[in-house]
Amino acid sequence: MTENDLLSQMASDSGSAPDQIDDLKDEALDAISRLAQRASNLTQEIAKTEECLKEQKTALVEITDEQLPEALEEMNLAKFTLKDGSEISVNPLYAASIPKDRRAEAFAWLRDHQFGDLVKNNISVTFGRGEDEKATDFVGFCTGKGFVPNQTEKVEPMTLKGWLREQVEAGNPIPLDLFGAFITQRATIKRSK
Repeated sequence: MTENDLLSQMASDSGSAPDQIDDLKDEALDAISRLAQRASNLTQEIAKTEECLKEQKTALVEITDEQLPEALEEMNLAKFTLKDGSEISVNPLYAASIPKDRRAEAFAWLRDHQFGDLVKNNISVTFGRGEDEKATDFVGFCTGKGFVPNQTEKVEPMTLKGWLREQVEAGNPIPLDLFGAFITQRATIKRSK
């Protein structure tokens, strides 16, 4: 069987016109090619724009968190008002994120210093294959005692940040490294209306 015989056989088997491949127009293929190229170009442009945005954000943080606070501090100013009424002020910025390898130690410190209510304590139990009966019994036991089993411990990031601010502003000593915490200054600019 020749190639033409095979193509004819395929066309007759499908009940379609002699060959659907012939129906594809060069113009349609060109349009698809142009769309694919446009999509590729846009993907590259977006990547460049995102990189540029990342660089601009880094530059902004350098100005607001380092250069402006230092410049105002050198002049012994906490805030500065421009002729147009805009105001530049420097305020403390608090950040904290408990390192995973120090969570148990940080939670113990919070509990030992009467801040245990910051720690959320969730309990869960995992049962393996074939342990359905044990799981059902355990859930029944816990439910009978008024508990729903599922345990993880954590301190919500915003709660930790707020607590850190309160403690520092109250003058209470806090082991910053234990809580992955740092305190810096950030300049903010309020535009006049």
